[in-house]
Amino acid sequence: MIWSDGYEAYRWAREHPMNPIRLALTMSLATSLGVLDDVDPLAPLDIDDTALTRVHSQHYIDAVRAVGGPDGARNQALFEQIYGLGDMDNPIFPGMHEAARTLVGGSIAAAKAIASGRVRRAVNIGGGMHHAMASRAAGFCIYNDCAIAIDWLLEHGYDRIAYIDIDAHHGDGVEKAFADDPRVLTVSLHQHPATLWPGTGWPTEIGAQAAAGSAANIALMPGIVDSLWLRAFHGVVPSLIAQFKPQIIVSQCGADSHAADPLTDLALSVEGQRAAILAMRDLADKYCEGRWLAVGGGGYGVVNVVPRIWTHLIAAALGRDLDPGTRIPDEWMASARDLAGTVDPAYAADPVGFMGDGGTDEFDPWAGDAGVAPPPGIDERAFRQTDRTILATRRAVFPLHGLDPEDPRD
Repeated sequence: MIWSDGYEAYRWAREHPMNPIRLALTMSLATSLGVLDDVDPLAPLDIDDTALTRVHSQHYIDAVRAVGGPDGARNQALFEQIYGLGDMDNPIFPGMHEAARTLVGGSIAAAKAIASGRVRRAVNIGGGMHHAMASRAAGFCIYNDCAIAIDWLLEHGYDRIAYIDIDAHHGDGVEKAFADDPRVLTVSLHQHPATLWPGTGWPTEIGAQAAAGSAANIALMPGIVDSLWLRAFHGVVPSLIAQFKPQIIVSQCGADSHAADPLTDLALSVEGQRAAILAMRDLADKYCEGRWLAVGGGGYGVVNVVPRIWTHLIAAALGRDLDPGTRIPDEWMASARDLAGTVDPAYAADPVGFMGDGGTDEFDPWAGDAGVAPPPGIDERAFRQTDRTILATRRAVFPLHGLDPEDPRD
């Protein structure tokens, strides 16, 4: 477990959707449920610009450092135009560079702990800033800790890394960083790009030139429920992982696919997202000797959603799985309600009293383009659309891995 109280310095503004209270609430919930008993969290590494230049340009790093300094507002218009710093998504705040650097240090610390053989699994809920580009902030992300950690692993003995992104938004920054690198397979499940920012992540985005097939995108329609989302995940991801044979899986576990997230339109429950987390852990156990690096990401139900999902994530990484029917302690509920008063009301819905929503981890496996009937209670149009999505991704990517896109056994 990677943690630092310094993560709470990554604070844009009170009215901003990404409030670091979600991190503090996650840690307090995990503690109150005993998940962190006898666990001594590892601190992020204290990194310098050399670590950041694995992915980011030096002139961009210098701009982030300057804009978060005492004279940063003086040239805000220029910083916004060139580097995306100071717009509505990424408003300037003091100490931006230092706060963002700490998140990156956490993901590198997780990578280093696994690479050293000290642990098989590591989780950094402060990470997951998957939108940041080489020279531009984007989507609440300043430095791309996911891409930097992957690059660190490539330099330290790994040459087959699978990145799986279950955030509601496309993992565009990581995909772009490794689009021409066949050593990294990026798989993103996200809301359809025609309906949600950043407008990328179409099934036809498959990687560049010699690395064609290194990117897979599963673009899901708004309103998708647990059983169909899991059908899509299992209709694509396990086959690619089995064929690619990664040495480690890096998972971005954004919690904004939940039905109560205020910024997205998917309809998963805690149970559905927990099932995806456990599935990624199982894939790491099956193909990577258990090596699994999990990070946080999006999630804007900062009181009622994120703490529960990421407590399940921490529990999964530590091998202390929690039943979704677990009741949340009254003491935590009271403190969460108190803290909710410090958050913009748009993102501070009341906490929920159980570790689940009554959702499901069950699904009917994809069975090919055979015109099968949807399961009882599942909307037929949504079912057909999900199967078309699965097939579109399989047809775009599977042949490049020697797999038959039409055969459900592949």
